[in-house]
Amino acid sequence: MRKRILVVEDQSDKRQILRDLLTSAGFEVIEAVDGEAGLTAAAAHRPDLILMDIQLPGIDGYEVTRRLKADTLLHAIPIIAVTSYALAGEAETARAAGCDAYIPKPYSPRQLLAKVREYFVPARADEVIE
Repeated sequence: MRKRILVVEDQSDKRQILRDLLTSAGFEVIEAVDGEAGLTAAAAHRPDLILMDIQLPGIDGYEVTRRLKADTLLHAIPIIAVTSYALAGEAETARAAGCDAYIPKPYSPRQLLAKVREYFVPARADEVIE
């Protein structure tokens, strides 16, 4: 079964780049154009991972992340902030809001895919899980 990724991004060209990159790597992609649509899509589709833009119309990506992490049904979904809002300390702000990782734009497609795949690596049989 293919892993499902929700892309929350308001700019259509950036959504298309992510869609093309992720689908060519074998992922199923769901798209949302703003924060409200992201919340709705996350609840409806329960994705395996969310790529979250921060500068969104209406509810920004930080607030969307806080709401998702406060939801008992959705809080375990990893969220990667993917944003051009790359001021000093922004990665810490993203983590404080609940993002599991932070990737500044422009990003290397190879690096973005590597970060996404980190969340889908199966645990090794010899690892002890506590």
